[in-house]
Amino acid sequence: MGKLTVLALRIVLAMVFAGALFVQVVMVPLLAIDLEEFGPESPEVRIALLVLAVLGILTIQITLVCVWRLLTMARRGTVFSDSAFRYVDVVIGAVATASLLTIGLGVTLAPGEAVAPGIVLLIGGVALIIAGMALIVLVLRTLLAQAVARDAEAHHLQTELNEVI
Repeated sequence: MGKLTVLALRIVLAMVFAGALFVQVVMVPLLAIDLEEFGPESPEVRIALLVLAVLGILTIQITLVCVWRLLTMARRGTVFSDSAFRYVDVVIGAVATASLLTIGLGVTLAPGEAVAPGIVLLIGGVALIIAGMALIVLVLRTLLAQAVARDAEAHHLQTELNEVI
């Protein structure tokens, strides 16, 4: 992987992480204040929305850290090893969790008249898209497993060839 590509991706990852941290530290408390003005009759909904927001941001941050580690492994040429699976598995788990959190958001907003049913349906569609992303990463994990197996086989064949020569 080229140095410029690695640098560009690291800049993007750092900016997204900083943005997520900003949202977590500044915007979520402001959301809490706004939700208090929404009405005192639904404190459970406010708490649920805030918890879902913080956990959703956390899934993004976990994914960013794992992608950073995988990028480091790719740059070093060690991504085709068993240690890469740990990070890929965490990414799959984080994205699947984000999908479940999105479903939880829809379920939280569904009762009552505060949110239109179409919005809840859109949130369900977003949850489905996020679940699809988890499945895509799962397919990529399978491809990584095949690449690791091929790399091990090539290394074994190279060792045998060196012994023959």
